[in-house]
Amino acid sequence: MKILKKNKEQYIILFWIIVLLTMWQLAATVGGVSGLLLPSIGEVASTLLDSMLHGDLPYQIYYSLKVILMGILIAVFAAIFLALASQKYIMIAGLAKVLSAIGHPLPALALLPLIIIWFGTGDASIIAIIVHSALWPILINLNAGFQAVPQIYLDIGRNLELSPWEIAFEIKLKASLPYLISGVKIAFARSWRALIGAEMVFGAIGLKGGIGWYIFKQRTFMNTPGLFAGIIVVVLIGLFIERFLFNFIEKKTVQKWGQN
Repeated sequence: MKILKKNKEQYIILFWIIVLLTMWQLAATVGGVSGLLLPSIGEVASTLLDSMLHGDLPYQIYYSLKVILMGILIAVFAAIFLALASQKYIMIAGLAKVLSAIGHPLPALALLPLIIIWFGTGDASIIAIIVHSALWPILINLNAGFQAVPQIYLDIGRNLELSPWEIAFEIKLKASLPYLISGVKIAFARSWRALIGAEMVFGAIGLKGGIGWYIFKQRTFMNTPGLFAGIIVVVLIGLFIERFLFNFIEKKTVQKWGQN
């Protein structure tokens, strides 16, 4: 029954994708819309293919993915450290709550002027923006996971004479894995948006910049097909990581271990 429902949902999604693409193509070809405003699907596909084969887009995709991976890894380790320390020290728990309350609703791009003053306009600034975007949802979810750990797990750990840190690492952290993965998924979505915006502001960081810089250059030269090509790349990468990569991780961990 679940398989049939899932297949039905996939067919509905595919139907609407086809409808939207058809409307796009009709508007661009016979709808009288200027190509400067809305290029045809063929023009966008041709521009995207040319950028992948003869342009800098492959490197820019690699650069953006490398930087966001570095930032999220730093955020994950920082969140785990703060969450574990909060379990042992009440002062750190209070500090973590205050920082989360301040940082979580604060858009990363609002910190751009301050980050530029602190870190300049290099890789460090981009990573700082990603860490800010990713840290708070991971920390909040991880703390929620620790609170949801069944008391019987902790009692078993104490009966086995595990130390407080062993209970934290071996029981609380592992039992909170679904919450951690959920937090990282939210963190990626926030970080991906912040990364693209920051790359547009900072320009060509690294050798040739990232995807955000690719999009910004297309706008500068009024290359609308290139603009759409860049936006499509951003969407496809985001969908692939959120829908496929994270689903794969959950199947290999959470569902496999019976924690869902």
